[in-house]
Order: sequence, then structure tokens, then C-alpha cells
Amino acid sequence: MSSQKRFAKLSKKKLFLYSGVIFIFLIGIGAGYAFYLVDKSAGTVADSHEEIGRDNETSPLREGHVDPVEDNVSVLFIGVDSSEHRENEETGRSDALLLATFNKDDSAVKLLSIPRDSYVYIPEVNYQTKINHAHAFGGPEATIETVENFLQVPVDYFVRINFEGFVEVVDALDGVNFDVPYEFTESDSNDDKDSIHLYSGEQKLNGEEALAMARTRKQDSDVARGKRQQEMIAAIASKATSPSSVFKLDELIQAVGSNMATNLNFSEIRSFLSYGLDEDVNIETVNLDGEGGYMNDGGWYYQVDEDSRIQMQTELRNHLDLPGVDDDSDFASDEEEFY
Repeated sequence: MSSQKRFAKLSKKKLFLYSGVIFIFLIGIGAGYAFYLVDKSAGTVADSHEEIGRDNETSPLREGHVDPVEDNVSVLFIGVDSSEHRENEETGRSDALLLATFNKDDSAVKLLSIPRDSYVYIPEVNYQTKINHAHAFGGPEATIETVENFLQVPVDYFVRINFEGFVEVVDALDGVNFDVPYEFTESDSNDDKDSIHLYSGEQKLNGEEALAMARTRKQDSDVARGKRQQEMIAAIASKATSPSSVFKLDELIQAVGSNMATNLNFSEIRSFLSYGLDEDVNIETVNLDGEGGYMNDGGWYYQVDEDSRIQMQTELRNHLDLPGVDDDSDFASDEEEFY
């Protein structure tokens, strides 16, 4: 099934977010069995709550604090290259970065996959390198600051999940169906080299296999990898929102548990329910153009095309109903400093 068809199918199922994390809380809000889940979900969110650490917990690209009930907001989803085995959750690099913007008036979501090898300026260390290094330098705060500087789009909220959370969510769903594009081998979450071996074709993947599929880039590019991750998210979300998964919600909540960190509180998460209840919600995936290559330091980087970056900046700011960068001298001067 093509990625376009996957996302068309997903929009009919009403809801979408990274690795099923938000689904777990939103689809658990209903009657009967859900009352127990809401209480448990609230506790899980409280245990996973982590502030960003900036003034008033508000993006400097905002004029004031936003509320997802009333405002168009953004959420940065950070898949972290960490696990209990690695013991590096706070210092691990981000393995996936997806920025979602939510427009209340249009009931629309745009999802941008940011290539992990993108060569960008990282304010935390005051030099340019791969964007996935930002998390290792300063956790979610440094990652958010880097994404905001790169795109001049405010990041209002973040959700971070590690390898174990991803694996456990997929296993709690009894696996997901996915069209594997080619045969490959990949390490598992314990870094056992070539322990995962998949053949091409449509098949059901368990948690470790799904993680390997989302991580591998041995036979294609960082951009292709990002698109596969979007397709994998669609597959997980489709399974999580299916009627057969209703009684798996308890397992899904436990799977997320200590594997997640977010600055969203439970009431803010519940506010995203409006998108889930709208059968006409429009979910669009977008990507950055560019090309990869080796630089003088011997490292391989993805150079985002400047026109593509500016176009994406404009598109996402418009989606949040924010003025263009050219209309705000402060934003424009910051951009000129780093590009």
C-alpha cells in the first residue's frame, strides 16, 4: 500500500500522532471501561511530565502562552536513540524528529519529518552539526531550540519516547502490518548486530522488527528513512485506533509508562480529542528537499535546500496562523545570523 493511501486510510480513522503515544490517551476517553483508563492515563502523564525549562514554558517565537483548546499549536515528537540497555536517555541522540502543526479552524494536521543528518546550527553549543546531536547536547530543550532556530516555527509542546517504548507499543498491539521494501539485516534495541533479518513484502512486524524497519538506512537515504518512519507511524496509528485494540489500551498505557517524557499535561492532551472526533480531519505529511554528502570534516551530512527550508517555514507558520518571518524583524535578523 502506498504512503498516500496509508495516510488517507488513517485520516478516516480520525487520529494520528507519533508512535501511538497520544492515541493511547485520547481514545481512552469515553464510557464504561474508559473511566478506568482515563484515571490511569492521567497518572501516567503526570509521572512522565517534564518541563522544557524556558521562560513561562512558552516559545520565544510566541507573543504569549498558547492553549491547544483555543489556539493552533505545534508538537515536536522526538524518538530517542536510547534504552535501558544503553542507559543514555538524557544524552542519547534523537533517531527521529517529527514536527506536527495543528490548525483548529481547518481541523488539519501537517507532519514534517526532519532528516536526522540535517546540517544545522545548534545554539546549545554555538556551532553547526547534525540536528540529531542536539538532544545529546541538551535534551529536549536543546532540540526544541535547534528546531525553532532552523525553521523559525514555534515548538509549543514535545513528546519524547525511547526505543523500548516503541517496541513495547508495537508488541502490545500484537504487531503491525508493513510493506517491507527490501531485504535487510539490522541491529535490535540491545545493539545485537544483524539480529533482525527481514525479507521484502507485506508482513506483520513485531516491536523489534518494526524498530529495525524504522531505523535502517543501509540501502537508501536519510530522507527515504524519514518517509518510512511516517509510514510506520501510520501503520501503528491505524492499528491503535482499530476496534480490536480497545481492550489493549491498558497494555499500551503501561508500554508508554516510563518510556515517555512530555511537557503536555493531561488536560492539554485531552484537548486534542477535537481532532480525533472530526471525521474530516486532514492529515498531510510534508518533507524537506536537499541532498547529502561528505564535508571537510569527513562526516556525511544532509544539506537542506534553502528554498525548501524557507517554503516549509512559510507553510508551517501559515498553518499556525502566524505572520511570515519577513513581517517580523526580530525573526528575520535571527535567521540572517545563522544562514
